[in-house]
Amino acid sequence: MVSRRSFIRQSVSAMAAGLVMPSVLDESALWARPVGANDQINVALIGCRSMGWSDLSDFLIHPEVNCVALCDIDKEVLEGKGAEVEKLRGKKPKLYKDYRDVLDRKDIDAVIVGTPDHWHCLHMVDACAAGKDVYVEKPIANSIAECDAMVKAAHRYNRVVQVGQQQRSGNHWHEMKQYIDSGKLGKIARVNVWANFNYAAILNPVPDSPVPANVDFETWLGPAPERTFNQLRFHGLWRMFWDYGGGLMTDWGVHLLDMALWGMNVKGMPNRVMASGGNFAYPDNYAETFDTLTVIYEFDDFIIQWSNIAGTETGPYGRNYGLEFKGVNGTLVANRESWEVYPEQNRVEAVKKLPNFQDHKDHVTNFLDCMRSREMNTACTIDNGSLCAKYAHLGNISARVKSALVYDDVKKTFNNPDADKLIKPAYRKPWKFPEP
Repeated sequence: MVSRRSFIRQSVSAMAAGLVMPSVLDESALWARPVGANDQINVALIGCRSMGWSDLSDFLIHPEVNCVALCDIDKEVLEGKGAEVEKLRGKKPKLYKDYRDVLDRKDIDAVIVGTPDHWHCLHMVDACAAGKDVYVEKPIANSIAECDAMVKAAHRYNRVVQVGQQQRSGNHWHEMKQYIDSGKLGKIARVNVWANFNYAAILNPVPDSPVPANVDFETWLGPAPERTFNQLRFHGLWRMFWDYGGGLMTDWGVHLLDMALWGMNVKGMPNRVMASGGNFAYPDNYAETFDTLTVIYEFDDFIIQWSNIAGTETGPYGRNYGLEFKGVNGTLVANRESWEVYPEQNRVEAVKKLPNFQDHKDHVTNFLDCMRSREMNTACTIDNGSLCAKYAHLGNISARVKSALVYDDVKKTFNNPDADKLIKPAYRKPWKFPEP
């Protein structure tokens, strides 16, 4: 039997030689298993810790969903989660170290990508090419170029993709959006966004150490540069190092900037971005990403400002994270716990709304519904996930090159050659940057 990977390689070679028509390469049509309204849905999870496991847990609330495969580079995590699925469902999924073996299975309908950010692009693009629908964690990618590659793959292979920015499925976020659209706040000239969390400052570094026996660290690194093992650059804390993540900006920033952009009806790039950052709060911070960061996004008639101070957990309005839409009639403040309106004098009424705390479960349900209907407009599409991730990367890049930037999203270039070097990562061999 010819594997999917072998078929794709052979077909691409044949097309290059002029032996087949391009339409033959619609792998999604060849390999995808149609999902009807009453069908069982088989899912696989790649990356079984943290949000990957949280995602799968909400999938398994649905009795028609079967977890048939788990994939992870940590044997202890893999076997532990396999046992948990078996306890929940009475059947143990097959366990894999190599995600490509998962994608070779024709019985899998959807893949959940819960790996570190630097792996998202390859996992998602290859899953789309293999005819799978994809639920991919945020940020969708660790670079601007990877965002573009993922958008192209989703559209080329006609796959249903949900990005794990679950606020898009939250009732009180939709209420917030409706209130902003009503115009009651008056002209909004500024949106402030902030996130302060202790975990983003690594204050007690440890020396490098041998790779744990249960970990395939070479695969964990994947396309990222070669590097020695350190437990504070691994599980969870990897996102504080540029090769794998972008700190609080890409962790919380994509969530909160998404709400800011949505509230202000922004669909494209800002006119200009200006940022300043560094490890100012904790000069001995082991993290490469910035514990202190301020970013200003300029538009024609308003600005959006991001700020974070890692290693602290206080912020405006008694919230360590949130958004503030500053209107001339009142100020709307929101986070996952509530949204409320503070009147400017007596120009609007005070408002406070609470959520139903079902955002994540509703987000998964939306994805499953879209899989059945083949509706591509999920609650958080790949295009929207790309937009928010790019905004986060713009802020980090501006701070890293210490310059105000203008980004042309058509020409894929900055007005700064140093910033251009940070658009696309150089993949380490044998991994190749996906060019769908």
